[in-house]
Amino acid sequence: MTRSSLGARYRKLLAATTISNLGDGVGQIAYPWLASAVTRDPLLVSLVVVAQRLPWLVFTLPAGVITDRIDRRRAMVAMNVLRGCLTLIVAVAVLGRRGDLPGPDEVDLVVGTTTGLYLLVLVATLLLGMAEVLADNCGQTFMPALVHADDLERANGRLWAAESVANTFVGPPLGSVLLFAAFSLPFFVDAGSFFVAAALVWLIPGTFRAERVEDAAPQHWRAELAEGVRWLWRHELLRSMAIILGLMNFASMLGGATLVLYAQEVLEVGPVLFTVLGFGLALGGILGGTFASAISTRLGSGTCLGLTLGGATVVATVIFALPYWPVVMVMFAFMALLGTLWNVITVSLRQRIIPSHLLGRVNSVYRFFAWGMMPIGAAAGGLIVFAVDRFTTRDWALRSVWLADALVHAALFVFGRQRLTTARLEAARAASDLSEGPDVAEVSVRPAADGA
Repeated sequence: MTRSSLGARYRKLLAATTISNLGDGVGQIAYPWLASAVTRDPLLVSLVVVAQRLPWLVFTLPAGVITDRIDRRRAMVAMNVLRGCLTLIVAVAVLGRRGDLPGPDEVDLVVGTTTGLYLLVLVATLLLGMAEVLADNCGQTFMPALVHADDLERANGRLWAAESVANTFVGPPLGSVLLFAAFSLPFFVDAGSFFVAAALVWLIPGTFRAERVEDAAPQHWRAELAEGVRWLWRHELLRSMAIILGLMNFASMLGGATLVLYAQEVLEVGPVLFTVLGFGLALGGILGGTFASAISTRLGSGTCLGLTLGGATVVATVIFALPYWPVVMVMFAFMALLGTLWNVITVSLRQRIIPSHLLGRVNSVYRFFAWGMMPIGAAAGGLIVFAVDRFTTRDWALRSVWLADALVHAALFVFGRQRLTTARLEAARAASDLSEGPDVAEVSVRPAADGA
C-alpha cells in the first residue's frame, strides 16, 4: 500500500529544520575551536558546554507553560530570529579580534588577551540555549498538528535523518573550510541559517495554539506547570523514561564536555579530522532516522530502547580503551544510529499519548529531567578531567571520563531493561487510542506481563 504524503506544511518545517541544523553543524566546529583557541583549561572549556545546556535545567519548565499559551509557529519564528541576532554579534566580535586568535592548525597556541571574547561567548551561548529550549519545545509540540498520529514515527524519522545529514555530514566539513578561510566566517553562516529557517516556518499557514479544555478557567502559570508535572509523574512509563534519559545524557556529557580536547590531545586530530569524526555521527543518524520505524516494528520498541542503553556502554568502553580516530568514528556511527532510534520511538510516543492541551507542559517537564542533567554532566566531566590530571597523565585524564560514561550506562541498562519494555509501550499507545479525554495515563501503565 502506498503511503500518503506528509503534506506541504510538514515539508516547510523539514526544510527549516534542515537549514538551521546546517548552521548548527557549522557551529559544532566553530564554537569548540573558538573555545579551545581562547583557553586550554578543561574547566573553562567545559563551562561553555555547561552554559549551552544550563537553560534545559532552569528554563525548560517555564518554556512548557509558554508553549501551551502562545502560537507555537510564531514562537519558533521569534526564537530563530533571536538566535540569528545573537550569533551575528558573536561573528562580529570574532571578526574584530581575529588578530588575537591562533590559526585552526595552531591548537596549542593562545595569543593575546581574550578574556572579553571568552565571556561574550559564554553569555551568548547561555542565551542561545534559552532560545533553543523554547524553539525545540514548540517544534516537538508543533509536529502533531502537521501530520496524522500514525505518521509520527515516519515524519520524525525523516526529520532526524535530515538533521543528521545537515548537522553532522554537511555542516561540519563546511565549517572546517570556512574556519580556514576566516575564523569569523562560520559564525556569519550560522547566523544566516537561523534567519532563513525563521522565514520558512513563517510561511507555514495556520494558527497553532494549544487546544484548551472547554469551559476551563484561566490558571496561574504555576498551577498550569503543576498540572504538567502531575501528569508526567503519574505516568509510570514516561516518568521512568525521563529519568533514565536524564542519566543517559549526564553520562554522555562526561566525555562530551571535553571532547574537543580529547580529539586534539589524545586522538591528535586537527579540524579536518575532527570533522571526519562527525561523519560517523552523520552516517549513524541517517540510518537511524531512515529505518527507525521499520527497526522498531521488527524488533519491538522496548528492545530497541534496551539496545540503545547496552550500545552506549559498549561505545564508551571502546573509546576509553582504543583511542584511535577511525575506531572512535565507527563508535560514533553506532551510537548515533541507536540514539536516533531512541529519539524517534520516544518522541513519537510522547506526541501520541500526551493530550494536546498539555503537550507543551508535559513535554517540558520530561525534557527538564532528560536534558536538565546535561549541564551537570558537563560540569562533572570537566571536574573529573581536572582532578585526574593532578594524579596521572593528561592523556589518561581525558580518557577517564569515557570509562565513567560506560559505568553509568551499564547500570542504566540493568535498570531500564525491566521498565522500558515493548509491552509497556504498546499498552500506553493502546490506552491513548481508546481515551477521549485528557486524563489518559493519569494511572500507571501496568500490563499483566512484560514482553520484549
